[in-house]
Amino acid sequence: MKQNQDPHDRLPVILRGARTPFMETAGAYARLMSYELGAKAIAGLVEKTGIDAARVDVVAMGTVVHEVETTNVARESMLHAGLPSTIPAFTLSMAGLSPNIAVGTVCDMIAMGRAELAIAGGTETFSDPPVRARQPLRRGLMRLNQDGSARNALRVLGTLRPRDLLPEMPSATDFTTRQTMGACTEAMVKKFGVNRQDSDRFAARSHALAVQAWEQGRYAEDIVPVSVAGRDAPVTRDDSMRVDASAETLARLKPVFDRKAGIVTAGNASRLTDGAGAMLLGSLGAARRLKLEPQAVVRDYVLAGVDDLFSEMLLGPAMAIPKLLQRNGLDLGDVDVWELHEAFAAQILANQACLASAGFAQERHGQSRAFGAIPEDKLNTWGGSLALGNPFAATGVRLLTTAARRLQQEKKRYAIVSSCAGGGLGAAILLENADRL
Repeated sequence: MKQNQDPHDRLPVILRGARTPFMETAGAYARLMSYELGAKAIAGLVEKTGIDAARVDVVAMGTVVHEVETTNVARESMLHAGLPSTIPAFTLSMAGLSPNIAVGTVCDMIAMGRAELAIAGGTETFSDPPVRARQPLRRGLMRLNQDGSARNALRVLGTLRPRDLLPEMPSATDFTTRQTMGACTEAMVKKFGVNRQDSDRFAARSHALAVQAWEQGRYAEDIVPVSVAGRDAPVTRDDSMRVDASAETLARLKPVFDRKAGIVTAGNASRLTDGAGAMLLGSLGAARRLKLEPQAVVRDYVLAGVDDLFSEMLLGPAMAIPKLLQRNGLDLGDVDVWELHEAFAAQILANQACLASAGFAQERHGQSRAFGAIPEDKLNTWGGSLALGNPFAATGVRLLTTAARRLQQEKKRYAIVSSCAGGGLGAAILLENADRL
């Protein structure tokens, strides 16, 4: 390093985020593939920032539901967004943390001097999932590919049953536990004492705050309008929010995973949606040279796993947040902006219960006192995934973009963004207001 170089030059900073509206599955985006949504987010980001796309050093995108035709969806997204083919691109997958790890990886590259300007994000569609042939048929077809003789064809057909010819639909079931996320959440409910009334109240809060944020224009700057064939006007607004989602109306819905004793309903769970998001990240030095205004510094991030894959599947935030605070010498009260992914209302409440528990702090993190529950007046104040929807690999971009904007608007110093994910994973990212540098 040159002696006169500012030590802050390699600090990774968020310059801007952009995303498509999040739309309900089989809705407005039903005819679009994942790479097309990713391309719209990237192109919109380039337009909003006014950067010369040729200056971008690398593109990283996360995804969860992989389309076999676009195995490197980041590459296809950036090419169809019009970025030069000389820019490398790679795709990452870490369940619902895919966009978080894309951002973290790019920030590591920036901090190490391997990139100065980068795009990171995620894209997801559930409207066109990869429907496969069943395994016996797949294996039989591969044998026919090796030997297409009539004798071999008869031999292969003799091994198949009628049900083997039916398509195999994708499932939201965890591979290891063979349980759905909803079933795992019900197990968390029983373990950590979460109740239905609080879950419905929290879900209603998410909808009310999301509607309010949209009415106040808080999301408008980050939205990339999406033109879709057959529609008279571009898509410009998320469509999962419900103005009538009160705690009273939600209380009338029946449980869907544990119909006898469960508390998770369609109303207090996030909805599968389609969407994409992208962020422009760079080194502070590059931002200054290019006269780009940074919003937040990405100070640190932590990845974590849970102890019990069934009863703690979505406890990632309670495992990751304390580690992030400890590593950076912070208390929970030092952070004024919190953005957590709301997979289920009960999942948020279970994590809050653990953060507030001295026993949990001692057993899991070796601390003598509780870290403390996150104050609700600092948590997801523009609404969350329960209202806005959850396109897995785009949600993390929304959380980070919102956190960076809240830091600026609320003039606070620190923000933490945290998510749970399938497979019992969790992540927490620490942001600092760039105005504090």
